[in-house]
Amino acid sequence: MTANVWGYRETSGHLAGADLTGYKVEATDGSIGKVDKHSDEVGSAYIVVDTGPWIFGKEVLLPAGTVSRVDPEDKKIFVDRTKEQIKNAPEFDKDKHLGNPEYHNQVGGYYGGQHRA
Repeated sequence: MTANVWGYRETSGHLAGADLTGYKVEATDGSIGKVDKHSDEVGSAYIVVDTGPWIFGKEVLLPAGTVSRVDPEDKKIFVDRTKEQIKNAPEFDKDKHLGNPEYHNQVGGYYGGQHRA
């Protein structure tokens, strides 16, 4: 993984300022939902995915460094993690966790310590 899990890779095709809301999100082994919210903040970029029925309507926060490719034509984002790796990530509650440095460190440690799928 890159040194900064909270930044988009130069090779992802992500354009700063692009609205990713509603894009479908694909793990290495299938669809996990749609982007509900995202941030391009330097050093803290992420996407929040509404998983719908996949994890019973929960949302997951994925650091931008997990994004391997953005396809603006098909409105899809590809991440280099499996559904299982995403499902096992620290639970996300946007009311408690957005802007919470402790949660930020926990998620960064989880994804930063994993190998790509």
